[in-house]
Amino acid sequence: MSALTLSLRTLMAQTIDMSPLTPDLLNGKSAQEIAVMELVTGNRKVKVADVFEVAGSDTTNIVIRNATNKLNRIGQGMSVGAITVEGDAGAYVGIGMQNGRILVAGNAGAWTGSGMAGGEIQVKGNAGDFLGAAIPGDKQGMVGGSIVVEGNAGDRAGDHMRRGMLLIAGDAGDYCGSRMLAGTLAVRGKTGAGVGLGLKRGTLLLAHPPKLSATFNDCGTHNLSFLTLLHRQFRATGGLKGQFAHGGDRVRRFMGDLANDGKGEVLVYV
Repeated sequence: MSALTLSLRTLMAQTIDMSPLTPDLLNGKSAQEIAVMELVTGNRKVKVADVFEVAGSDTTNIVIRNATNKLNRIGQGMSVGAITVEGDAGAYVGIGMQNGRILVAGNAGAWTGSGMAGGEIQVKGNAGDFLGAAIPGDKQGMVGGSIVVEGNAGDRAGDHMRRGMLLIAGDAGDYCGSRMLAGTLAVRGKTGAGVGLGLKRGTLLLAHPPKLSATFNDCGTHNLSFLTLLHRQFRATGGLKGQFAHGGDRVRRFMGDLANDGKGEVLVYV
């Protein structure tokens, strides 16, 4: 049984809502039935066959070819199966995801992984702003699962993150880990301004010294043996291969954000 393959026929002027095309919602449907399903683009609806060439029959394994950043909400709420995006993805990749796996071979847009509770998202390129963060009106961002970005991430990665693991192999923008409630966020590259602003709990693990506010308390350097286990978990996700930075377990520890009665920690390799 071959993977259900959706090949984009032409570049779109407006974004397309891809949320109906998940393994959960396509279970039991034939390629012919999928071809006549409707998708929302702008203020109108189009049939899947008008936009994509449909082939294959395994709806638990979906491949999207010739993908562009006009394809929003890929994998929204999915709980089973796998989606492979050959190209770029738009905003809200894996939003509300419960389980399964999404692989984006290119770049991913804003709010990737927002509200996800389980599963794994891997982005081979860069990710936009608000990676794993809460969308406006929500009190928490990702609440479980893991996100691996092999490139850079935009501003406010992990904002309001509640649980889970967020790994960034490249650089992260401003306000990385802001208002985190719990979870683990690791950045192998450099970070921008406002790191951990409003941090309540959770762990930020950084390879380069960040620009922290005065409301973080320097607790000195420590050998933390739990980092050895954390490195193993990193490798198990398939991202951030090996140990980043110096690869040891000695770090400088900062506690805060004290302005927010925070009990979070920022660990920086030394």
